[in-house]
Amino acid sequence: MEKVLKGQKALVTGANSGIGEGVAIALAQAGADVVVNYVKGDDTAQGVVEKMKKENPGVQAYIHQADVSNEAEVQEMFKRMCKEFGTIDILVNNAGLQRDAAFDEMTLDQWNTVININLTGQFLCAREAVREFKRRGIIKDISCAAGKIICMSSVHQQIPWGEHVNYATSKGGINMMMRSIAQAVAGDKIRVNSICPGAIRTPINKEAWDSEKAYNDLMRLVPYNRIGEVEDIAKAAVWLASDDSDYVTGTSLFVDGGMTLYPGFSTGG
Repeated sequence: MEKVLKGQKALVTGANSGIGEGVAIALAQAGADVVVNYVKGDDTAQGVVEKMKKENPGVQAYIHQADVSNEAEVQEMFKRMCKEFGTIDILVNNAGLQRDAAFDEMTLDQWNTVININLTGQFLCAREAVREFKRRGIIKDISCAAGKIICMSSVHQQIPWGEHVNYATSKGGINMMMRSIAQAVAGDKIRVNSICPGAIRTPINKEAWDSEKAYNDLMRLVPYNRIGEVEDIAKAAVWLASDDSDYVTGTSLFVDGGMTLYPGFSTGG
């Protein structure tokens, strides 16, 4: 991979597995030094760092445990990053989870947990990143922008999801938060965008693709007729973090094989 991010410093939240892991590895392949945030699984997170360093000599990386919904832990994570790496150029707001239930059976704890991690966590991390971007300004030899934020959203910021009301709400919130932050900081040459994955092959949704029947059922929702791979999201993240996308801000990039085309209507519904 071309080293389009050489010399840049990136933080990826929830980067010890799945999409976060794939994005962190791709940023390192593109030349960035990377902080791998996680909340559980020290050995797994360390394994991601070791893989990045082995495959990309010269790249720096370390793990940092923090709950992104905890303001003090987020601030400490950014403080350490600025001490270790000097600054931050790229934030990938990826950490997220699901706590699914039928709406009338959903508990307040299930609601709050998802909103706190998926939405408030992105707010806290984005705020700290913007503070550092503004403090430092543009370093011309590094990037055209003072900083880049990529919010990991979902097709469910657009598609309602009946038994996942908390999750879909958090993603809808990410969409408007991302656009509002982008509007607020564009004059500071800070770019803020989101990636909206569709069906991606990760361990968390293994039941949806691990058998022939499940996979075929899933493909009824995907016009492009294949499941997405983590690499599809990772490549999009590298592009949004690079100067190749310098005129792109406040945009949701759907990487979904056409899921948001509502394929059920292709034959009249």
